[in-house]
Amino acid sequence: MSDPTWDLYQSLHAVLQAGSLSAASRSRGLTQPTIGRHIETLEQQLGAPLFLRSPRGLTPTDLAVSLKAHLEEMHAAAAAAARDASGSADSEKGSVRIAASLIVGVEVLPQILAGFMEQHPDIAIELVLSNKIEDLSRRDADIAVRMARPTQGALVARKVGMLGVGFYATRGYLDRRGTPESLEDLENHIIIGFDRERPPLEALTNIEFPRPITREIFNFRTDDDAAQISAIRAGMGIGGVQHQIARRDGLVPVLSNAFSFQLECWIAMHENLKGSRRMRLMFDHLVAGFGEYLSPGR
Repeated sequence: MSDPTWDLYQSLHAVLQAGSLSAASRSRGLTQPTIGRHIETLEQQLGAPLFLRSPRGLTPTDLAVSLKAHLEEMHAAAAAAARDASGSADSEKGSVRIAASLIVGVEVLPQILAGFMEQHPDIAIELVLSNKIEDLSRRDADIAVRMARPTQGALVARKVGMLGVGFYATRGYLDRRGTPESLEDLENHIIIGFDRERPPLEALTNIEFPRPITREIFNFRTDDDAAQISAIRAGMGIGGVQHQIARRDGLVPVLSNAFSFQLECWIAMHENLKGSRRMRLMFDHLVAGFGEYLSPGR
């Protein structure tokens, strides 16, 4: 039987994450009136409002915002406990939660994970995609694919190679618009890049563009990396793509001598998970899979 107080806080976490009672009710599998009663009960217990209600929706109060980090930790711990309980340490049953960037999760992991699921059909895979670094120490995920050396303590981490990124376009686009010979020539081309969220890549600071790398230099702007690649594939313009993805899709390199950078690729998991057979199987599979994917000449 669940703890009624924990039930209330789960509903608060759901509303904070989803932004509305209706969306929270769908994520929790409860009715909207039930979620509303949970919030009202919590407000009575805490003696202060958690949300300001207006025709535009719900706005979290300072109290609700102050609770958010604690609720995320509680939610992550509960989800991790459920995964741990889903299978014994030495079995090939249960679930594994993997964190990766959007592009890696959409473009790379499916091919690698397909073989794993064929070999281990009783292991369920949960995939969380985000360009933020998930906190493995609090078990937001069990295993992470990271494009930088892990800095959190108590992790088992393996560097599996270097991932290169360069400018690419379709042959059709270059036939129509011509091939730029210098970074200055990009002024006459459609460039695809970020909108509001500048990628936190130190490597970009070492590239001497004619103008500062701000959103204004891009003709097509989106913070969704998958949408950027889709636009490049459609022949819309020039943009940054992983070398392996570009070669697979038949894209043409552009200004490869002027624009390119590399990122370290690591597989990491919390050291407490070393004793779990399914975690070890997944960790080793990802190490081997990414090692092959990133092998020179691939």
